[in-house]
Parts: sequence; structure tokens; C-alpha cells
Amino acid sequence: MHTAVIQQIKDIPAEEWNSVAGTSNPFLRFEFLAALEQHQCVGEHHGWLPRHIAAYDDDGSLAGLVPLYLKDNSYGEFVFDWAWADAWQRAGKPYYPKLVAAIPYTPVTGPRLLVHPLADRARVVKSLIEEALSLTERSRSSSLHWLFTDKRDTDTLIKHGFMRRTGCHFHWTNQRYRNFDDFLSRLTSRKRKKIRRERRHVEEAGIHMEIVHGSEATEEQWDIMHYFYRTTFEKKSGIPTLSAGFFHEISRTMGDQVVLVFATLGGRAVAGAIMLRGDDALYGRHWGCLQEFHSLHFETCYYQGIEYCIKHGLNLFEPGAQGEHKISRGFLPVLTWSTHWIEDDEFRPVIDRYLLQEHELVVDYHSELSGTSPFKKVDKENSA
Repeated sequence: MHTAVIQQIKDIPAEEWNSVAGTSNPFLRFEFLAALEQHQCVGEHHGWLPRHIAAYDDDGSLAGLVPLYLKDNSYGEFVFDWAWADAWQRAGKPYYPKLVAAIPYTPVTGPRLLVHPLADRARVVKSLIEEALSLTERSRSSSLHWLFTDKRDTDTLIKHGFMRRTGCHFHWTNQRYRNFDDFLSRLTSRKRKKIRRERRHVEEAGIHMEIVHGSEATEEQWDIMHYFYRTTFEKKSGIPTLSAGFFHEISRTMGDQVVLVFATLGGRAVAGAIMLRGDDALYGRHWGCLQEFHSLHFETCYYQGIEYCIKHGLNLFEPGAQGEHKISRGFLPVLTWSTHWIEDDEFRPVIDRYLLQEHELVVDYHSELSGTSPFKKVDKENSA
């Protein structure tokens, strides 16, 4: 088995990449990652330089992949290490560059050690990790980070000496609900009334909600949605890194895995949300609006997504990072993980102690929030 570092994803044929990564997770698909590169959403300008690792069997067939980037900043990662960078700087050492195995701008849990289903997983994973560590040294990076890893990859990386970092997100799970009212019936009376009141505010404002898949979206609809996306970042002094061309591209290549939610008033779009779906999950990503309407954010970003999952039989809805306000709307706290390799012998034990202390705090936080579940007691047990 041999490995290679790929600086342009297009150097690997799309069908070969997808034969390893699969197509059930939209963010791991060749089409999604290639669109980021093709439309300059990653690259030197944004400090995300592709350094994907490919592992090949003896016969030359692609056996494994890691979506990997060389970074000169920490923007768009959602596992915050600004304090680490500051500590390195105060010690007179460079924190950047660093290597990050992640999906750019996407805090979604999933596999990061991608292995062909017919390959020897243990052998491929070992090769991928060894090459990633070797590249860390060759590129003179301070560290190697695997962000939002699933449980299997997290456990594997810990066994290879990586340090675990624990976070907390809020997810909705489908308990075989027949419809939205069935979901509401499982909530306590106070939470049920609150959601109904919020939905009524939107309805009484005369706002109409519409779901449009990527395969159906017009160029005009995408231009409107990109405007919503861009203005949200600009209002928060963020950087709208995803271009209109990127969205047009994934709409064309990924079809029904792209889900747009439009809120219209008098035939005019006043708000919208961009989501992506996999075989068994829906992922909320971005939202924006022309003007503020009472509860419209909740309707567009949460309730429409829940209804979509129920209608299409999806078991999971991840609406995005952070947000305790999601709990009262049926999203329960879930632990997330990342793993980290620190090259510096001085900082490694310091970071290790910090992560152990942080883990205990996050676990306590998760436990405390779990006690505030909006579900009736019997449904708390089913949702746990």
C-alpha cells in the first residue's frame, strides 16, 4: 500500500472518490468538495489549502481517503482553538500552519477516515494516519486536528495517540412520528403551546413556506438565497466564503440532496434556509432574511426541517452548531468530538490537561441540559 497527498481533488476521478466516501453523506461527496475548490471557496485566499490524503492498494486501486487542509487561520472550523494560537504566539512560536481533517465551514459529525468497503480497514487507516502525521512534520505544522469525527474514527484516533476534545451540539431524532402534530403530542403542554404559538405568528403574518430541491431551483431562486446567506454573514461581521457559483454547482450535481426553504410574503421571498440531506439525515446550514418577522427563524430553520424529516422518513436533523434555545423546540444535547495531535513537546502535556478538564465540564453541561428536555417523561426515555 502507498499513499499520496492530493492538492486538487479533481486529480482523483469523481467515481473513485465516491466509491470510497460514498454518497449518503452529502459533505463527503466529490461533488461537494470539488465545488468548494472549483469556485475558490477554499484555497489561498481563505487559507484552506487542500492536502487530501489518498491510500492505494498494491494493484493501484483507491482504498482510502482523508479530506485534509493546510490552514493559516482557524476560521470556519467551529472547534475553537484561538486561545491555543494565542498561547503559541506569546511563547514566541508559530501556531500556523496547521493541518485540519474536516469539511470546510461545516460543523457536521461524520467519518474522516474514509475506507473503501472492500478494503482492509485496519491496514488502510494505519496508512492514512501515518501519512497525515508525516505530512504534519514535513509541512512544519504545529498540529494535526480531526474535526467532528464520528465515534468509530474518534476511538481509532485515540488509540493512535491523539487527544480527544469534547463538544456539545443539539440534534432532533425521529421517533417514528406520523406527522408534526404527533411530534408535538410528545412534548409537555407548555412547550407544545409555545411552538404552536410561534407557528401561528408566521401564519398570521401571511407568510407562505415552500420547499424547493436543488434539482428544481431556478437561477433566480439561488441568487435570492445567496443574497440571504451573504447578508447574514455581513450583519455579523463574518466572511461569506461560499460563492453563488458554488451553490449553483451543487444544485446541479447533487440535485435532491440540496434542500431550500423559502418564506414568501405577497409572492416575494423574505427569508430562506439552505439545508442538505443524506440518506438518513437532514443538515441545516445557512439562513437569511430581508426583514425580521416574529418566530420566522424558528419556522424556517427548525419546524420546516422537522416536518421534512417526518415526511421523508429521515431519522436525524442536525440544525447547526450551538444554541440552547433549540432544546425547547425538540433538539436534545449530543456530545461531539474532535481529536488533536500537538507536535510541540512543551505544549502537548498542557493541551492534554486542558482537554481532560474541559471534557468534564462539557459532560456536566450535557447532563444538566439533558434534564431540561421538553419531552414528556416517557418520551424523554425514548429520545435518550
